[in-house]
Amino acid sequence: MKSDFKFSNLLGTVYREGNLVFTEDGMRLLSPVGNRVSCFDLIKSQSFTFNYQHRKNVNNIALNKQNTLMISIDDDGRAILVNFVSRVVLHHFNFKSRVNDIKFSPCGKYFAIGIGRFVQIWKTPDMTEDKQFHPFVRYKIYLGHFDDVLSVIWSSDSRFLISTSKDMTCKMFSLHSDEKDIAMTFAGHRDYVINAFFSKDQEVIYTVSKDGALFKWEYTERPSKEDEESDDDDDDEEEKPMSWRITSKNFFYADGKLKCATFHPESKLLVTGFTNGEFRIYEIEDFNLIQLLSMGQNAVNTVNINKTGEWLAFGSAKFGQLLVYEWQSESYILKQQGHFDSLNTLCYSPDGSRIVTGSDDGKIKIWDVRSGFCLMTFTEHTSAVTHVQFAKKGQVLFSSSLDGTIRAFDLIRFRNFRTFTATTRIPFSCLAVDPSGEVVVGGSQDTFEIFVWSVQTGQLLDSLTGHDGPISYLTFGVENSILASASWDKTIRIWNIFSRNQTVEPIEIQSDVLCLAMRPDCKELSVLTLDGHISVYDIEDAKQLHLIDGRKDIVTGRYLEDRFTAKNSSRGKYFSTIAYSFDGLTLIAGGNNNSICMYDIDSEVLLKRFIVSENMSLDGTLQFLNSKKITDAGINSDLIDRDGELSDLEDRMDNSLPGARRGGDPSKRRGRPEVRVTSVQFSPTTSAFAAASTDGLLIYSINQEVIFDPFDLDVDVTPEATIESLNEKEYLIALVMAFRLNESYLIHKVLESIPLQDIQLVCQDLPVIYVNKVLNFIGELLIKQESPHIEYYLIFIRNILIQHGRYISENKFEFQSTMKLLSRFLNKTAKDVVNIGKRNDHLLTYLSFSKDLKQPLEVEDDEGEDQDEDDLDVEDIVVDEDEDDEEGWLGPNGQSVKATNGIVFEGPDDDDSEDDDDEDDELIEV
Repeated sequence: MKSDFKFSNLLGTVYREGNLVFTEDGMRLLSPVGNRVSCFDLIKSQSFTFNYQHRKNVNNIALNKQNTLMISIDDDGRAILVNFVSRVVLHHFNFKSRVNDIKFSPCGKYFAIGIGRFVQIWKTPDMTEDKQFHPFVRYKIYLGHFDDVLSVIWSSDSRFLISTSKDMTCKMFSLHSDEKDIAMTFAGHRDYVINAFFSKDQEVIYTVSKDGALFKWEYTERPSKEDEESDDDDDDEEEKPMSWRITSKNFFYADGKLKCATFHPESKLLVTGFTNGEFRIYEIEDFNLIQLLSMGQNAVNTVNINKTGEWLAFGSAKFGQLLVYEWQSESYILKQQGHFDSLNTLCYSPDGSRIVTGSDDGKIKIWDVRSGFCLMTFTEHTSAVTHVQFAKKGQVLFSSSLDGTIRAFDLIRFRNFRTFTATTRIPFSCLAVDPSGEVVVGGSQDTFEIFVWSVQTGQLLDSLTGHDGPISYLTFGVENSILASASWDKTIRIWNIFSRNQTVEPIEIQSDVLCLAMRPDCKELSVLTLDGHISVYDIEDAKQLHLIDGRKDIVTGRYLEDRFTAKNSSRGKYFSTIAYSFDGLTLIAGGNNNSICMYDIDSEVLLKRFIVSENMSLDGTLQFLNSKKITDAGINSDLIDRDGELSDLEDRMDNSLPGARRGGDPSKRRGRPEVRVTSVQFSPTTSAFAAASTDGLLIYSINQEVIFDPFDLDVDVTPEATIESLNEKEYLIALVMAFRLNESYLIHKVLESIPLQDIQLVCQDLPVIYVNKVLNFIGELLIKQESPHIEYYLIFIRNILIQHGRYISENKFEFQSTMKLLSRFLNKTAKDVVNIGKRNDHLLTYLSFSKDLKQPLEVEDDEGEDQDEDDLDVEDIVVDEDEDDEEGWLGPNGQSVKATNGIVFEGPDDDDSEDDDDEDDELIEV
């Protein structure tokens, strides 16, 4: 089995703290998750997490306009420069102090940071003339604030920037020295100035403060007393001095204080978030409230708006909520929330496409592995969920909880259809499900019995006794109904659940048994003990086959209160969770420490060790004592509670239990969270495994992604051969070759070279393996507005759906993101058409009425009487090709026009002709 697993994604949490950033196209959203950064694709419904880590939690993210460079900064001011396209770390830098805000200039040449009381301008990393890479070069420093700078804002032309501060003022600076006279201080607010904004034409500046005040500043004439006394006849006065003045004041009048705000200059939308969970959308010119909604009772920590002004992103740190809202249609594009307490257990679905997690918050969440999004949340449990497990077919999920129940959930209808309880209220710590799905068993650490229920009836069938200590773990074999139970009485018992007896004598262990795992073929059993050993036993003979000492492989860190190094610590020197690989040759184990170890069973050697987290905000990640932080009293300075020194009252208040490490809000615990792994499991596809840790749900997979991804490439498949096939009008062959080469420009050229009448034939013979590729390419082409041929591609899509509709319906999961992409484009196009129709309503009305205002044609019958145009039938009009016909006229094309009933049309008078006779008039072509 391959062992080159690498970190690939982080599930279970979507937002911790910091700001949210949209990419330039508005299709992706960057979110800080602990000491990592996650990226959510809002169109394809996919997500990924950058594989680098910070030393502390990420507090600020910035992305340049070209979407090529990203800078992330943690709480200590350490920055990492990343190539956003290739996801490669380019440089590390330390600003040596906390950075409150960072913004790239619109031109992309500079970025500004607010650090302490200063505003610093740095040059964007680039290649200079000497071909040397200079990642961070400071350009300027601006002074003037008396307290911390909260935000920095660039003007659209990158010439000016505004900084807001806790000193209740804003300051405007100029980037270039020749415009330094523009420097200005905006004073007048009575609380922290949260943010400031330029209007689209940069003639107006808006500032918002924490107390809910919105000031509008304009560059106008400075009023003076002489203006009131001056006469109107004084026309020769000098120009009056100009200055920035407050022209209007507005107030939000909310129950909570303003927490964050953002502004979209093109649409003039102001979006605000408050501490009571409300967010509001205003039209800033007239200060009209457009919408008012709520995320809950927790504060909205950050808000952002994409470039088009359609989507709003909100983040709430307390419960880890992430929300993307489309305000025009009043619908949610993304609505995710992770577990706000520690993960206890996880389980893969039989097909490996989903992961179920249970947490101390009493919730069960189902995560889609491919997209990284939460599909469903079950909240029926009223206490911590301790174990989850799928039935063999994957349609039923079982869970145990400390609330004294074991519940069965139907994953087709998404409901709790069965609840199992014991005769007395017992907190269940583990469960196991029979492969047939007919029997479920549960164990508790409060009693020494194993309870057996019938899934069909929900009745308690039996209780198995024999253990002399609390039950720590239960597991069934995959191939048969053999049940293995582990206990703190240092024994393992093997049960035949249907004959209600033990198949072998109890297996005696030298230490307390914490966890066990049965090999997929049900012939071996791996046991974890408190002394740090992994023992492998033969189930039939109850003999020990292998013994692995894991203590030397475990990496543990020191806690802040420890007065010794991690090497001398005995804390966490054991594993508490274990899992077999699909082939049964490899074991993976984790515990209350900072390592996940993978072992080869036959050779009893360590294959690979994975470090769970490098986040020093967690206890157990440090290795050595940092003497720089030791005070004269011998106490670590990080242990000193400095919350009382914070300037905000809500930050000084702490209602958490002293020393509590579990329960409540993880970000507000007085006891620091510890790094630990509570559950591990291999994917049924054998290409990945998952670990439930303090940081969230970590996914490690074998990296199979490459940048150049040709499909079914051959020696004869070249761009020249593709163009040649296109010139020979072999459109289907050219299209297939273009997709094999995976070159965007070539695919685009081939698609638009197919004639309209041949689209149906090409779609009819298109291999099904290329259907999703064609639809996805067309969808991305249309959504990015890279082609004006909308009707052409809609005809292409229509023919593909007609020819391959059955295949698409049978593979809905594969086409889900593509169909969502096409649906978004169609909805957007429909909105544009409706808006254009509304704007041109009067023009359409005019054109429809002008048709009736035309002068009717005068006709003359054989008898010389006039006849109206409406009395004629179209079929009465004929065109005579004979130019010498004397009964009709000669039309503009030299044709003779007459009516079959003898009626002759009279054309308009010809002003240019010398003869006014009607016979020589120019005739109208019919």
